[in-house]
Amino acid sequence: MERYPKLIVDIEKLKENINTAIRECGAVGIQVAGVIKGFNGINEFLPAYIESDLQELASSRLEQLHRAKDLGWNRGLTLIRVPMLTEIDEVVEIADMSLNSEVSVLQSLNEASLIKKSKLEELNSLEQWKPHRVILMADLGDLREGFWDKDELVRVAELVEKEMPGLHLTGVGTNLGCYGALVPTAEKTEELVHVAEAVEERIGRRLEIISGGASTSYTRITDGDMPERVNHLRLGENILHARDNEIFHGHSTKPMNQNVFTLMAEVLEVKLKPSYPQGEINVDAFGHKPYYEDRGMRTRALLGVGRVDLGDFNDVFPKMPGIEIMGGSSDHMILDVQDAIDGGQSIKPGDILEFDVNYGSLVFLTGSENVKFEVKKS
Repeated sequence: MERYPKLIVDIEKLKENINTAIRECGAVGIQVAGVIKGFNGINEFLPAYIESDLQELASSRLEQLHRAKDLGWNRGLTLIRVPMLTEIDEVVEIADMSLNSEVSVLQSLNEASLIKKSKLEELNSLEQWKPHRVILMADLGDLREGFWDKDELVRVAELVEKEMPGLHLTGVGTNLGCYGALVPTAEKTEELVHVAEAVEERIGRRLEIISGGASTSYTRITDGDMPERVNHLRLGENILHARDNEIFHGHSTKPMNQNVFTLMAEVLEVKLKPSYPQGEINVDAFGHKPYYEDRGMRTRALLGVGRVDLGDFNDVFPKMPGIEIMGGSSDHMILDVQDAIDGGQSIKPGDILEFDVNYGSLVFLTGSENVKFEVKKS
């Protein structure tokens, strides 16, 4: 018997998006790091990445990089969250490269890398060792990770270059839009190039990578004004959904597919009820005091999927016209289906309703043990 909620991925459309990103970025000299954290690096969806021409996979979680390697990935693996000091040995063991912003972390990475080298020397397997590659992150105003003082970044770059033989200074990078909602304009991205050039002048060689950000920075490619020296992007959402740049930044994401994932949820109850809670109102199960609009008696449907499965109800979108998500609880989604029924739709217990999802809901859905996964081939 089928079990719900269920998340379906159209694997061929996902592959098309990966190939499109590689092609569009490659046309302007940019290498793509395929970020797998948006679907928690689960085994069901990873083959689309492993079978592609991507040369680098990336995640903020080491367990996801482990899964990729276990499934046969033998190319570059990058940790895109600044490493924790408590996971340094594992970082050096599994990741070829990491993003960094703290001297103490870099020192620990250097020590762990040299210990690994020493152990391999004892086993006469030194050919398996390579210095751990690092990208130094510059905070250009988004206020997440990175050196705010660019002179400090340059000094640390020189320290890595000259005094940390277990590391290889591969490049510099930045993050734009994830916390501070900073727009990755051409001018803002050009600041990163200036940082890179200051590092290059200090260390006396050219950096291999200038990593210009994540999916929000893809807008510079569609606008055709990416600074010439930026040659690396870390793409997650723009491959998985290709929605955010269109919705929030007004940039077309064609020819990317926006319907790779579909959430299917089962109807538990359909009843005519008041649209406004009856009685004294305080807070909901999460301690919030929602706003309710009194629209009289309306037909409402209760579904067997909740906030513990998808996070925020604003991050899923009904495919059936006339349905409005009113909210829900940990285990339930509540819909106003009056307009759908007035329009001739039949909705009853046991029916399965479909929803589009975005990046925020996908992270929760693929991390929930209550959600089943199914791979669909177009």
